[in-house]
Amino acid sequence: MTSQTKTRPASPARGRRFAAFAFLSPGLTYLIVLLLVPLALVLSAAFFRRGRFGGIIYEFTTENFTRLIDPLYLSVLGNSLKIAGITTLLALLIGYPTAYFIAQLPRNWKTIALVAIVLPFWTNFIIRIYAWIMLLSGPGIVNSVLGTQLELLYKDGAIVVGLLYSYLPLMVLPLYAAIERLDPQLREASANLGASAFTTFRKVTLPLTIPGVLTGCLFVFVPSFGNFVIPDLLGGGKSIMVGNLIRTQFLQARDEPFGATLTLALIAVLIVLLMVQSWAARRA
Repeated sequence: MTSQTKTRPASPARGRRFAAFAFLSPGLTYLIVLLLVPLALVLSAAFFRRGRFGGIIYEFTTENFTRLIDPLYLSVLGNSLKIAGITTLLALLIGYPTAYFIAQLPRNWKTIALVAIVLPFWTNFIIRIYAWIMLLSGPGIVNSVLGTQLELLYKDGAIVVGLLYSYLPLMVLPLYAAIERLDPQLREASANLGASAFTTFRKVTLPLTIPGVLTGCLFVFVPSFGNFVIPDLLGGGKSIMVGNLIRTQFLQARDEPFGATLTLALIAVLIVLLMVQSWAARRA
């Protein structure tokens, strides 16, 4: 009796896993080599000492973490939270009506409006910020139009304006997506039951778009909190934020261990924000 060797067909699940790995491997390699490894090297420096003339002395210490509670650095953290919070609030107050208006437009006009929202991203970031310097400077266009000589530049307000201008589209787009997904029959039913337009918005539209609100707030707050270019250019270096402090520690003070500690603290704050956003989205 002869035995016949039967080849087992490859498992479909195994084939799908291999295909997924093949597609994901370039991106994973990029993230590991150019993001995770450098980040791990930077964060590991937080547990070592700074040399007398800069650099790192590989002696374990937790001194860098105790420096974080210094009132000077806590004030920088508080200032960063304040500016990023104001920027996020203004972006929400401006972005929600804008997204709601775009969602009510005819389909062709929606496309035009969305292109207009993202159009500033097609211009170099630094060029856009220098344009605001020209607008807000003493003899700039704003003072010329108002007929005044207000000192608009190199203040916290100028930083908020720059951050708001740069990251407002990141608020509008998630809000538009959330509003666009709403079933219009829900609002019609609310109106048929006698609810006013404001009541319908407060009890139907707003609660159902809370996930979009949370996502937009996160998209605006996170880059605003760690930004260092706009505070330097529009704030004139007078208002120090966390991003400026980290850059100063690495490039000027040459205190790489403390700069790494500040980076670790910034990442911890952002992780907490992500957890809060995820929890709030699930509750909503």
